Amino acid sequence: MTRYKYDLHVHSCLSPCADDDMTPANIAGMAHLNGLQLLALTDHNSCKNCPAFMDACRQYGIVPVPGMELCTAEEIHMICLFASLDDALAFSSDVEGYLLPVSNKPDIFGNQLIVDAEDHLLGTMDTLLINASTLSLPEAVDLCLRHSGACFPAHIDRESHGIVAVLGSLPESPEFRTIELSHLADEDFEKGFPGKLVLHSSDAHHLWDIGDGKYSLDIDDEPYSSTRVREELLNMIKNGSK
Repeated sequence: MTRYKYDLHVHSCLSPCADDDMTPANIAGMAHLNGLQLLALTDHNSCKNCPAFMDACRQYGIVPVPGMELCTAEEIHMICLFASLDDALAFSSDVEGYLLPVSNKPDIFGNQLIVDAEDHLLGTMDTLLINASTLSLPEAVDLCLRHSGACFPAHIDRESHGIVAVLGSLPESPEFRTIELSHLADEDFEKGFPGKLVLHSSDAHHLWDIGDGKYSLDIDDEPYSSTRVREELLNMIKNGSK
C-alpha cells in the first residue's frame, strides 16, 4: 500500500478555456515540482492530448491517468478515467459522435491545441469542445463503463455544471459512490454526503492552479506497475472505498 498525492482533474491546451502553455510537458513538470505522484488529464469532451500526457508524465515518474471531463446533455460535468490509453481514445472517438456540429472560434473561445510530449503542435480540434454533448447522464455513465472506465460527478458544490445544482441532489440511479468537490467547498457541504469517497482536485486551467500535494489516496500497488495503480484507482472510484 502506497500513499499517492494526486490531482485527477486537469485541463491541457486542448481545452479552449485553458492556457496555451498548459501543454502535457508543462503540466507534468509542474506536477513534479508540486510533489504529485498520480495525475489525470481531463480535457473537455476529448482525450486527444492523452498520448502526449502519458509520455510526459513517465519522464517524471508520475503515474498518468488518461481521462476526460464529459459534459452531458443535462450540462453536468463528469470526470471519466481509464486504466489504458487505448480505452480512453476509443471512448473519446465515440464521444465525438455525440458532440454538436459547432466549430470553434479561437478568437472567442480559445485555442484547442493537440501537441506531442515535446510541445510540438500536431494539429487543432475544429469542433468546439465546451458545449454539452447529446449524451444523457445515464448514457454517459454506460458509455464510460463499456470502455472499462470509471466516472464520477465533478465539482458537485458548484452552481455551474454541478450535478446537485442541475438535478437538485445526487441521483439514486445511476449511483455514484465517488464525488468530487472543488477547492471552494466548505466542510458542511461535504458532510452532506456520508459514505462517499470524496475527491478534491484542482480543475486546473493554468499551471499555477495544479494541485500542491495536499490530497492523497492509499493505493494497493503490489506487485507494482502503473497499470496496477490505475486499475486500483478505478476500483476505488467504482466502489467508493478509500
